[in-house]
Amino acid sequence: MSANSFDARSTLHVGDESYEIFRLDKVEGSARLPYSLKVLLENLLRTEDGANITADHIRALGGWDSQAQPSQEIQFTPARVIMQDFTGVPCVVDLATMREAVAALGGDPAKINPLSPAEMVIDHSVIADKFGTSDAFKQNVDLEYGRNRERYQFLRWGQTAFDDFKVVPPGTGIVHQVNIEHLARVVMVRDGKAYPDTLVGTDSHTTMVNGLGVLGWGVGGIEAEAAMLGQPVSMLIPRVVGFKLTGELQPGTTATDLVLTITEMLRKHGVVGKFVEFYGEGVAATSLANRATIGNMSPEFGSTAAIFPIDDETLNYLRLTGRSEQQVALVESYAKTQGLWLDPKAEPDFSEKLELDLSTVVPSIAGPKRPQDRIVLANAAEQFKQDVVNYVDVVDEAGQESFPASDSPAVRPNGGPSNPVQVTAPDGSTYTIDHGAVTVAAITSCTNTSNPYVMIGAALVAKKAVEKGLSRKPWVKSTLAPGSKVVTDYFDKAGLTPYLDKLGFNLVGYGCTTCIGNSGPLPEEVSKAVNDHDLAVVSVLSGNRNFEGRINPDVKMNYLASPPLVVAYSIAGSMKVDITRDALGTDQDGNPVYLKDIWPSEAEVNEVVASAIGEDMFNKSYQDVFAGDAQWQSLPVPTGNTFEWDAESTYVRKPPYFEGMGMEPAPVADITGARVLAKLGDSVTTDHISPAGAIKADTPAGKYLTEHGVERRDFNSYGSRRGNHEVMIRGTFANIRLRNQIAPGTEGGYTRDFTQADAPVSFIYDASQNYQAAGIPLVVLAGKEYGSGSSRDWAAKGTALLGVKAVIAESYERIHRSNLIGMGVLPLQFPEGASAESLGLTGEETFSFAGVTELNNGTTPRTVKVTTDTGVEFDAVVRIDTPGEADYYRNGGIMQYVLRSLIRK
Repeated sequence: MSANSFDARSTLHVGDESYEIFRLDKVEGSARLPYSLKVLLENLLRTEDGANITADHIRALGGWDSQAQPSQEIQFTPARVIMQDFTGVPCVVDLATMREAVAALGGDPAKINPLSPAEMVIDHSVIADKFGTSDAFKQNVDLEYGRNRERYQFLRWGQTAFDDFKVVPPGTGIVHQVNIEHLARVVMVRDGKAYPDTLVGTDSHTTMVNGLGVLGWGVGGIEAEAAMLGQPVSMLIPRVVGFKLTGELQPGTTATDLVLTITEMLRKHGVVGKFVEFYGEGVAATSLANRATIGNMSPEFGSTAAIFPIDDETLNYLRLTGRSEQQVALVESYAKTQGLWLDPKAEPDFSEKLELDLSTVVPSIAGPKRPQDRIVLANAAEQFKQDVVNYVDVVDEAGQESFPASDSPAVRPNGGPSNPVQVTAPDGSTYTIDHGAVTVAAITSCTNTSNPYVMIGAALVAKKAVEKGLSRKPWVKSTLAPGSKVVTDYFDKAGLTPYLDKLGFNLVGYGCTTCIGNSGPLPEEVSKAVNDHDLAVVSVLSGNRNFEGRINPDVKMNYLASPPLVVAYSIAGSMKVDITRDALGTDQDGNPVYLKDIWPSEAEVNEVVASAIGEDMFNKSYQDVFAGDAQWQSLPVPTGNTFEWDAESTYVRKPPYFEGMGMEPAPVADITGARVLAKLGDSVTTDHISPAGAIKADTPAGKYLTEHGVERRDFNSYGSRRGNHEVMIRGTFANIRLRNQIAPGTEGGYTRDFTQADAPVSFIYDASQNYQAAGIPLVVLAGKEYGSGSSRDWAAKGTALLGVKAVIAESYERIHRSNLIGMGVLPLQFPEGASAESLGLTGEETFSFAGVTELNNGTTPRTVKVTTDTGVEFDAVVRIDTPGEADYYRNGGIMQYVLRSLIRK
């Protein structure tokens, strides 16, 4: 029960129903707040308990100073938690382990239950092994079940063992699309109360639901577990960046072009740790699908959330997707009563402002390795020629000397570095590939596959291309992985599926696939040519992530593009082709065919969207969404309050987090005698840190699986084995593109092991084991934006289990910094303007950290003294930013804190 200090409790009547609400207008200053902060204010009013959430907190939010730097801590209690299976499986593993730990400490295991509704969508496990055939989907699903049977049985146990935990089975859709199409409430109703639907999710792209006016963002699985167990999310009241939209998109531009433009603008402006909120008359002209596309890309800007207020467009979408009329009426009435309804002319109080005239957006792609690196489509071929020299070695004209590409001329007489290689296909035909060959063309990821305008646009490009006699190039692996079954329903109804199939964009699965590294292998002959001749080939995908080493181990350069452009590039076959000017191919009569000849008009797209998509499709797809197909239902389900761990399992193992844990935490100690496990540069992402993608046989993880009797063909991906800490530790810091500066000349998961004479180069995992055996703590040195990328709990879990006690970086991404604390790792920051290089640190030093023990006094030190055996000294900034985070660190991590709290209740 709320303390209700502001007398905000009231009743809202909608039709024949009545709901208890907490009125925002009872708090002075609430009317001027941005939409997102109004949602937080309601959260505090409803959960005010006089202890963790007080009247002073509510007044602080009502009196928010838009220009102040964040300093006021509040406790946000999300209405629900959403998970995908890669990050969700470890959550359920940890909950199962916590039940045993509670029992061991004399508590009741049944206390470990989600206290907030928790939903998981299994969408990250399907791999696009098979493609280009009519039965690719069935084959990939069969392979998925074969590989993941143990995990799926475990999740079915969780579905029965835990209350308020639901699982959307495989082959249904991508978590974020299922969220906006079905799971999101916009206004939540529980125990007679109506309040804003809010959430945290175990995927950074949880922000897609911001397009519906639902406030939520990605957190690590560690924070999600705490939220499920009733722990509020500790946060500082953020700065809010107002992004004004005016005008309308021009014909020929897509939501993807818009979102890449916004990503570039906001990255340049700097929005890490801030909320972004869209306002202005251009919002009303932005479709819900486009809003969701923009919200989805929030992690690529670096913001915590990127939200749109509720308006008629929101209501229309709720009706289209089959929400009840009572729910739609509730959303409208609640939003208007609480001042959460869009006023296109309003200018709320924002911390900072940006503006974009939608009519200035032009066709674009982004790459070759970051989503914020936007390239105007007309410049893409020329930009590729400049960028590719950073990915190849070039031999001079005399053929005598090899020199780094970065030293070579940007543009060479042949249009860029060239190394043509002839390839023989299985049918005996031959073709030639070169640097820049498009080897992966993937329509995938929730960013775009939720948007019917770009999906219909892609299908119409395919139709026009087939009618002109065009086909994809034989070296292109083309895949279609929609975000929900509704997409294939409207393709079928519009009669467009045969054209996509003809071009090789057959359905491969309903899941994230290529965007998360589940692209599957390239055809064997293509892979061999690429690796034998060190070709810099590319992927073009409609995803949101194109970081190095993420998409496919054979592919060096990755480009984000709209679904229609993915189809176009599959036909062009090379990034060297200027698809805005060069012919994509020739028609049946030998005439050149250009992109403009197969690009659909806005009217054509709108006509198909209007005629092919209806409420009935959503009702059909989601009428029994948690039941699953016969394959899911036939899985045997273990029983009991605690899980029976299989000692032989290589998928699900009991983790060691609670071993030896007592009711009282040990005092925090200073760190002495630490060695450097990794010294890293700028923009090291969680994709570089966290295990992801395929498992190679000659790595520590591959060797572990081999030793446990797993055949190489059954290795599966790291993501599918996130429930086994032994595999995941061995894959931490093992990305093939990681460059550890203390092991120069290497690329991948290597370091130098200073426990041995001459400090030889070794696998990071192997060195870590030696350090831990010797009782030597470890530290990681890093540059700017450390930990940007997906909200991956294993980037922090793996770091902790490798024995890393502290990280010193120039700056952090929000989620990863928080996750490190959640695993008991101390995040420190170099002094302003300083770096490892400016301080002369090589990574060969021994480090000590003094002043950490101040945390035992109930306070958090602003800095700690860092000293090395080489005489370097500096004061590192302690990045424990809130009292709640300090509590987690004192307890050795967030899970230990929650466990002790629950037992004491």
